[in-house]
This record gives sequence, C-alpha cells and structure tokens, in this order.
Amino acid sequence: MVSLTSLWLPILLSAVAVFVTSSIVHMVLRYHSTDFKKLPAEDETMRALGQFNIAPGEYAFPFPSGAASMKDPAFIEKRTRGPAGFLSVLPSGMPGMGGPLAKWFVFSIVVSLFAAYLASRALPLDARGADVFRVVATVAFLAYGMSDVSNSIWYGRSWSTTLKRLFDAALYGAATGAVFVLLWPK
Repeated sequence: MVSLTSLWLPILLSAVAVFVTSSIVHMVLRYHSTDFKKLPAEDETMRALGQFNIAPGEYAFPFPSGAASMKDPAFIEKRTRGPAGFLSVLPSGMPGMGGPLAKWFVFSIVVSLFAAYLASRALPLDARGADVFRVVATVAFLAYGMSDVSNSIWYGRSWSTTLKRLFDAALYGAATGAVFVLLWPK
C-alpha cells in the first residue's frame, strides 16, 4: 500500500495538467463553441424575462408542485402547449473568470485526491505504470465525465454536447493518469 501523503506532488501536478488541457480544449480547439444555440428573438426574450427580476438559480417550466400536479389538466395543457424546459439564470453583469477558474482548479485537485486515494489502496509501491494509469485515469474519467450523461438523460442536454464532454473527460483522465505514472513512488 502507498501512503497518500507520498502522492501530494502527482495530485497537484495532475490538477495543473488538467487545467492546461482544459484551457487548450476551450481556447484553442474550441469544439465546444456549438454546445449552445442562440435563443430566437433574443432581445425580446431577454426584455420579457427581465421585467420579472428573476433571481439567479435553476428553474423548470412549467413547474409541477409534486407528482399529483403532473396529472392536473392545467399542467398537462401547459406542458403540451409548450415551450417546456429548464432555465439557468446567472447574475447580471460581465462574469469574472478568476472565481470559476479557481473553483475548476480546486475541483481538479479533489478529483486527483480521490484518484490518488483509490490508487494508493489498490496498488503496491512498485506498481507497473500501466496499472497506475488504468486505475487513476479511470477514476478521473468517471469524476470528470459521468454526471454529463445524467444531464442528457434528465435535462435534455444534447447528446452531441455530452459526447464532447466525455471526450474531454477522457483527455483529463489521461492527463491525470500520465502524471501519476511519471511520479508514482518506487
């Protein structure tokens, strides 16, 4: 068994590797530029929604108050008539990137910490590089990618977007696994 504290360097450096990889994905490769579509009549829709001063948060429409209300003819009529959907409302103003980037880096450290924990319990000190990569990359892939599948199942996110995000998760898992292979204690 490997001491988790002996893996502090691969934990931090794999988070850096994921941060750099995600920066390349989003700023250079830019294949996520088609993940969202422009809302038809954007100005009119924004004006219409703006009059309600909607607080930042997650909303569903039409909104059922419970399982029984989903059988209510008024709810059924609204759902049938449409539109129906989910709405994420963000705070107004230009977003700063510092906070989200810092949170992404901390999240990457947490993913690497869990991957390190599992690998430290499952693998010996002299583990083969292929075994280290397999365990660490798999844990990281699962952490970075699997929640996107449920978003397509339950919230209507396009499957093409989810497949792109799963590809990203594979890249992040590979980056995490590669760093651990290079720095696995002997």
